[in-house]
Amino acid sequence: MSDIHLWRSILFVPATNDRFVESALRRPADVLQIDLEDSVAPDDKALARSRVRDIARKFVAAGYDVTVRINRPWRLALPDIEQSVSADVAALTLPKVPDASYVRFIGEILDECEAEQGLAPGHTRLIAMVEDAEGLANMAEIAAAGPRICGMIVGAEDLAANMRMAVTDDALYIPNAMAVASCRRAGIVPIGFVGSVADFKDENEFRDRIRRARGLGFDAAFCIHPRQVDIVNEEFAPKPADVEIANQLIAEFEKQKALGRAACTFNGRMVDLPVVLQARQLVERYDAYRQLKSRRGGRTPHAV
Repeated sequence: MSDIHLWRSILFVPATNDRFVESALRRPADVLQIDLEDSVAPDDKALARSRVRDIARKFVAAGYDVTVRINRPWRLALPDIEQSVSADVAALTLPKVPDASYVRFIGEILDECEAEQGLAPGHTRLIAMVEDAEGLANMAEIAAAGPRICGMIVGAEDLAANMRMAVTDDALYIPNAMAVASCRRAGIVPIGFVGSVADFKDENEFRDRIRRARGLGFDAAFCIHPRQVDIVNEEFAPKPADVEIANQLIAEFEKQKALGRAACTFNGRMVDLPVVLQARQLVERYDAYRQLKSRRGGRTPHAV
């Protein structure tokens, strides 16, 4: 069973590139995302989708969760879906999602494909990519489009082209803040960060982006280069030192609560219930990662 709410790093792997497929198996990504869209040339689409099941089987055998990014045009999307639905594929990533009805149409197709494959209804989850003005206007409805939706991300480059704006922090901040709010309201995973996933040369700058994303409420990010994976894993996983402080804060609050006080001071900061809730969320997520690491024989998450 996939631990979707504990995904941090989702590494793109072009379906037609054997070297990248083999390289991905040496990376500590939580999820390997087989790409049928932008990294595949138009003439190679049929070849790419024909390879999905074999690649997915190999990735799952190595201990990874697997997603597949399909194409947006219906004449490509339909065969992509038919070739991608399997026991080994946890979710499909949908590019350029315009509205909630599109998600529901995809869900109807998945119902039929899962029945044909003998899979449980709802096995295949969905990650929505918001990449144009229409999707931006319908973001809250997309996030809540149905039980298959497990995550959502703003596609910076396509959104910038559609909106005729620059790929800058100023331009992308509001769409990403909206995405986090929509995801939290719907109970799905906010994926992404403020910036372009294509910027991977400066690792320190990328780390700063991921730290900022964590502070904004994101839980995971797409990675297009292997060097991004370690950074994403480290920054999205709770750090032991922070967890220790959180446990101390909770203990002090409970001590003062037993004395009839609704608030207390800890390390020079006023602590009341909302602060304690944040500390408990951190501890719970840390414990969940440790349990995941134990179930997977120590392979992941390696930073915990």
